[in-house]
Amino acid sequence: MPAKSAALRTMLRRLRAHPLGLVGLLLLLLLTGFCFLGPYIYHTDQTYVSLADAALPPTSEHPLGTDANGFDALGRLMKGGQVSLQIGLLAAVTATVIGTLYGTIAGLAKGFLDGAMMRLVDILLSVPFLLVVLILSARFTASAVSLGLIIGAFSWLVPARLVRGEVLSLRVREFVLAARVMGASRPRLILTHLVPNALGVIIVNITFQVADAILIVATLGFLGFGLSYPSTDWGGQLSDGATYIADGYWWLVYPVGACIILTVLALNLLGEALREMFARQTN
Repeated sequence: MPAKSAALRTMLRRLRAHPLGLVGLLLLLLLTGFCFLGPYIYHTDQTYVSLADAALPPTSEHPLGTDANGFDALGRLMKGGQVSLQIGLLAAVTATVIGTLYGTIAGLAKGFLDGAMMRLVDILLSVPFLLVVLILSARFTASAVSLGLIIGAFSWLVPARLVRGEVLSLRVREFVLAARVMGASRPRLILTHLVPNALGVIIVNITFQVADAILIVATLGFLGFGLSYPSTDWGGQLSDGATYIADGYWWLVYPVGACIILTVLALNLLGEALREMFARQTN
């Protein structure tokens, strides 16, 4: 535990040298707290429709008004944020685990196997990813877990390439050669020597994966292929609000749009800072 605390303090200290990265981290913490802690402070009913309270403008009782179903828009924003962040994190973890294992095996294998595995990655990268996800979402009932797994299952290609490139440089290092001489098996090389030393690339990639997944979820929701009642996400809320934008219901569009933009911006700022930090560390 003390070692983990020391590593965390070291990372935060290094992050202070990247003001934009620190801004991204603080912004991400604020948005996460807003989505997950906010409902404990600001209680709303997000289950039962109340058409009598539909499309009310912002008031003291409803700071961001209500939507077309009478749900409090601020509470809806928090609930949608929870789902969007959970899907983004699940998709990022799924893609990172698959891509890390695949890329490590390919980079360690060399020769024909490496070439065949990477040609498969090239072929899959040529497939329109969003089209596949749209088809699957239309075919099966979308849920937070299924969306996260589907997005993650089709997002591992970039992490695989990144990790393979890192492994190609690590496999000729002295500690890997020494482990091979000592008779270390391939699973041991992967789990003990290669993956831990590629953590910098993996951690940086996770931040961008979460941002990409949130944008994909928002796109699916906006196109009408996202989650259905009683679940909600930011993309679905943005799609519903856009229907009434001509009527002047700005509170159904701008707040949720700002949340999507700020979340993706925060993750990208944090990811760029981490990438620079790990790059300086290795140089």
